[in-house]
Amino acid sequence: MEAIFQLLFNELQQSTRAAKQNCRDVAFRLTAEIVRVCNESRHIQASGDLAAWANRMASHRLQQCLNYYRLGSAAGRVELHSTLSAIIYRYMSPAGIGLSYQARLTLIEDFLQGFYLEALKLFRKEALLGATYRPHTLLELAEYLAFTERYAKRRVHLSSQKTQQLIVLRVQTFVQQHPREMSVDLEQAAESRSSESETTWDERLLARVREMMVATDPDNADMMLRQSVIRELIAYLEQRQQRDCADYFILRLQNLCADEIEQILDLTPRQRDYLQQRFKYHLMRFALLHGWELVHEWLGADLERNLGLTPQQWQGFQAQLSQEQLGLLQMKQRGLDDKAIAKSLGWKVSQVHKQWFKLLETAWVLRNSSESGSGASTHE
Repeated sequence: MEAIFQLLFNELQQSTRAAKQNCRDVAFRLTAEIVRVCNESRHIQASGDLAAWANRMASHRLQQCLNYYRLGSAAGRVELHSTLSAIIYRYMSPAGIGLSYQARLTLIEDFLQGFYLEALKLFRKEALLGATYRPHTLLELAEYLAFTERYAKRRVHLSSQKTQQLIVLRVQTFVQQHPREMSVDLEQAAESRSSESETTWDERLLARVREMMVATDPDNADMMLRQSVIRELIAYLEQRQQRDCADYFILRLQNLCADEIEQILDLTPRQRDYLQQRFKYHLMRFALLHGWELVHEWLGADLERNLGLTPQQWQGFQAQLSQEQLGLLQMKQRGLDDKAIAKSLGWKVSQVHKQWFKLLETAWVLRNSSESGSGASTHE
């Protein structure tokens, strides 16, 4: 294991600004963990290639640690919170109680605080550290965050010959211990929170989108718009009893691959594909009808900017429209509501919605065909 230790030690020294002794201590603990796993795993022992397994584990642990180190203290904590929240979100609802999105977040926060403490206690035990040890340097914090992620994802063998992630089993026990009355109280509390506390929590959860978290100079206005789109879309899905689509959307925000989503949601590839198609249907309904103003403002494609079309595209777009559709477009530009438009055109409000959906869909296709041709697609 001397070679593993030297590899980790050298990489930590080259890739961080941590003190030499700090790098040495972390490299030693990582090496000790790898040795312990190799010794305890029957599968690894039976493979007959301990060196290859040890090298793979060393590379994986090193990259995990460095990823959290590069994110920094605040973003690293949010990244871990993001990853674990995505795994447990769908399990955080007691049987027979359809908790809202905000109520689930309250339960997730309560559960994870206890889980972080559990992980810290186990980290001290496995790394032979004192009972009062806490990370003090950025590298030590990154080491602990990476350990907590690995601990949460450990596979536990069940009597049914299946395996489950440890954190999921912890969540299921946690939820069972919450009486129905407490869950209802949490639901009411989530709905009645002050706007200040709600904003604080929403920003903490929704701003964890990976590309936003690691941006060096994020556009605050764009971030706020993006968060509004996310909140409105989740609310839209839950109002329509599409909680599984909301779960899928939250996991997609974490940039998880199809295999990870299938594992977390316990779906077959075919079921996941069906859920994806259903989500896309509701997403288009939201983007082109229910929340079109918010979505188009975020995309920089609102009516003030000709739906994001170039002058030439805008002319071609209008040339495709009938006189009634042109009238609809002009009244939308003047800010008239749908009832007033319906009365002016002699339509039902449902007809206004249907025709406006078609207009936005046409513009969406024109805009995206242009973006795909130029290779530029900022938001999509």
